[in-house]
Amino acid sequence: MLLQAKRRIKFLSSVLSNPARVIVSSFALLILTGALILMLPICSKSGLPTDFISALFTATSATCVTGLIVVDTFTYFSIVGQVVILLLIQLGGLGLVTFATFFNIAIRKRIGLKSLYIAQESVSSDNMSDVGRLLKLIFIVTISFEFVGACILASVFIPQYGQAGIFISIFTAVSAYCNAGFDLFGFQGEYSSLVNYHDNPVVLITIMALIICGGLGFIVWQELFVFKKRKHISLHTTIVLVATVSLILLGALFVGLFEWSNMNTMGDMTTGEKVLNSFFQSVTARTAGFNSIAIEKMFGITKLFMVILMFIGAAPGGTGGGIKVTTFYVLVMTVVCVMRGKDETIIGKRKVDKSVIYKAMAVTSIALLVVFVSTSTIFFTSHAGGVNFSEIDALFESVSAFATVGLTSGVSGVANTASRIALIFTMFIGRVGPVSLALSLAMKLQKKNTVLPEAKIMVG
Repeated sequence: MLLQAKRRIKFLSSVLSNPARVIVSSFALLILTGALILMLPICSKSGLPTDFISALFTATSATCVTGLIVVDTFTYFSIVGQVVILLLIQLGGLGLVTFATFFNIAIRKRIGLKSLYIAQESVSSDNMSDVGRLLKLIFIVTISFEFVGACILASVFIPQYGQAGIFISIFTAVSAYCNAGFDLFGFQGEYSSLVNYHDNPVVLITIMALIICGGLGFIVWQELFVFKKRKHISLHTTIVLVATVSLILLGALFVGLFEWSNMNTMGDMTTGEKVLNSFFQSVTARTAGFNSIAIEKMFGITKLFMVILMFIGAAPGGTGGGIKVTTFYVLVMTVVCVMRGKDETIIGKRKVDKSVIYKAMAVTSIALLVVFVSTSTIFFTSHAGGVNFSEIDALFESVSAFATVGLTSGVSGVANTASRIALIFTMFIGRVGPVSLALSLAMKLQKKNTVLPEAKIMVG
C-alpha cells in the first residue's frame, strides 16, 4: 500500500511538473467528465442513456470548441444536456487551467510560481509577471463580448421564439465567441445551423463579429486596450491583425467566386446576400463552424480552399484552432527569406529566433500527419463499411476536426465508430496543440547546453 501511494505521488508530481501535461490532462479530465454526464438519461429528450461514443464525441467537440456533432444538439439533448454542452464550450474555450487560476486570483489566494507558469502556458503569454492582469482581462473581455452579442441576438430571437429566445441567444453568443459552432436551431431542421438566417444581416454580422473577436487572441486585445497609452503594437499583434484581415478578404473573394452561381448554395440569393454569405463562410472557416449555406453541396474546389483556411486557423491565445496565423506567416516568410538567399528569417526588420521557426515547422508537420491519419481512417473504414465518402469530404472533415472548426461535409453524422474515434483524437490534438501534446507525453526534457558535433546534410 505504501509503495503504491509513493508511486501515485511520484506520478502526480511528474504531471504537475510539466505545464503541458497539466493543460492536456485538464482537457482530458473535462472531456471525460462531460461525456459521463451526457450519458445520463436526464440529458436526452428521449429519457434514455446516450451511448458512450456519441457522448464522448459530443463532449470532445464541445470542450475542444469544434462543433462537429453526431446527433443534433436541439432535437436529441434535453435542456439539461444543452446546458452541460454550453458549460463545456465555455470551460473548453478559455481552458480549465485559466478558470482555476483566475478564481484563485479573484479570492486573493496565493499563487505559486509553478501555477503561474502553467497559467502562462495556458494563455500563451510570454511574460509571467503579466499573467494575473491578462487573466482578468480575459474574463472581462469574454463576458463583455458574450453579453453584448447575446443582447443583439435576443433582439431577433426573442420576437421569434419568445422566452426560449433568451437561452438560444446566450447559447449562440457563447458558442460563436468561443468559436465552437454548436447551435440550437435543429427545430428548423436537423443540422440546419444558420442556413435559415442566410438573409438576416443582424444575426450573421453579430456572429461574425463574435467569431473574429474570440479568434484574435487575448494577447492582441491586451495590446489594443493599452494602445492609446503606449502608442505601440508588437510584431505579434501586427501579424495577427494583418493576416486575419487578409485571410477574411481572400476567403470571401474565393468563396463568392466559386459559389456565386451554384444553385445549391448561393445561386438564388440576391447580390447583397451573396456578398454577406461569402464573408460569413470565410470568417466561420477560420475555426467557428457555423454555416449559412449547405457545406455538403459546395463545389469541390470551394471545399479545398476552405480546407486551407481551416488549417491555418486563428491566432494563438484565443478560442480558435488551426496551426495559427502566426505559424503560417513565419513559415511563409522563412521560405521567402530562403529564396532571397538570406540565412535568417526577417519579419518587420527583425530576426526571428530559430526556436520559433523550429516550433512552427514542428506544429505544421505534426498537424499534417494527424490530418493524413484521420483522413485515411475515415476514407478506408467508411468504404469498407459500405459508406462512400469522397477523398475531399474525408479531408474536409479531418481538417475541420483538427482545426476545431466544426464545419461538416456530412461525414460525422453517418460515420462509423472507427471514424468517430479518429475524429475524437483529431479534435483533442487540435485543441491542446500538437507540440503541447508531444511535450506532455515526453518522459524527460532534453538538457540544454549540450554540445554536439555539427552534421552537414545536403537538402533541396
